[in-house]
Amino acid sequence: MKIGIVFAGQGAQYSGMGKDLYDSYPEAKEIFDMAGDQVKEWCFNGDEETLKQTHVTQPTIYTTTMAAYKALMAELEKEGIADKLEIDALAGFSLGEYSALTAAGAIDEISKGIDIVSKRGVMMQEAGLDEEGNAKGGMAAGIGDREAILEAVEEAREDGILEGVNFNSPVQTVVAGDKAALKRFRRAAKAKGVKAIPLGVSTAFHSPMMVPAAEKLRTVLKEAELKEPKMKVYANVTADDIMKDFDGGDVGAYMTDMLAKQAMSPVYWEEIIKRFDGDGVKAIIEVGPGKTLTGLTKKTCPDIAALHVEDMETLKETVQQLKELI
Repeated sequence: MKIGIVFAGQGAQYSGMGKDLYDSYPEAKEIFDMAGDQVKEWCFNGDEETLKQTHVTQPTIYTTTMAAYKALMAELEKEGIADKLEIDALAGFSLGEYSALTAAGAIDEISKGIDIVSKRGVMMQEAGLDEEGNAKGGMAAGIGDREAILEAVEEAREDGILEGVNFNSPVQTVVAGDKAALKRFRRAAKAKGVKAIPLGVSTAFHSPMMVPAAEKLRTVLKEAELKEPKMKVYANVTADDIMKDFDGGDVGAYMTDMLAKQAMSPVYWEEIIKRFDGDGVKAIIEVGPGKTLTGLTKKTCPDIAALHVEDMETLKETVQQLKELI
């Protein structure tokens, strides 16, 4: 049976994430121990304010997600169904793309992945601050028709930063920009019958505001010596196989360019889910804290079984559901 695996992005964090996997699976414990005491403390006991700081969020979600993925793989082997499942492709939402690339072997060591996303978090947080250290921008979820939301963006941008950045489902498009432009967007959206919900994030991710972070990130990615993925990974920036445009040469340089672009470019998530559907997958498993991507799968392709793994309970439930689907 064909399945897809997708990895959680920023915003799904919560205190206690990964703790029961740490206690129950040596594979998960090894990853948390590798991440170190500070990351474990943030994951298991961090308060809401601390966890939503980008430099904290990124390494904690990555660590929890990779621990959950290793636990899932171990459980599928234990239950004797791993060889009955064909992983068609992997994908990850924003930060989650680093988990997908780790699972696919492009990031060849989890310790390396933790280092990359830790530095990425700091760079993105710094890019979103003004000279006084205050957030310059933010994000809002537009609920309604994509075309109407993008029309409101065009009307509201003026000389500021404002873009549609996360194309999540047929009825949800996230907009990012500077604070003044977002205020104008909310007015323009209301006039078009679109609901605009401010998101509790620290800056305007995946927008031109992240250009300085993307340029700094290139250095970190080059040093990581990224490899060619051993499995198909759908890229955020193209909604297609991340290696599609690789024409030979330096794969590390190619992957560096793709991931640097990702930090400042839109995420085409609705199109990625439709890719899985076109591939004929029967189930998409979201791995990592929360179930945001599970909800988006249901809205985009309701005929695909939408499963998720974030703790012991959901891991057992997902394995049981896979057995039934097989």
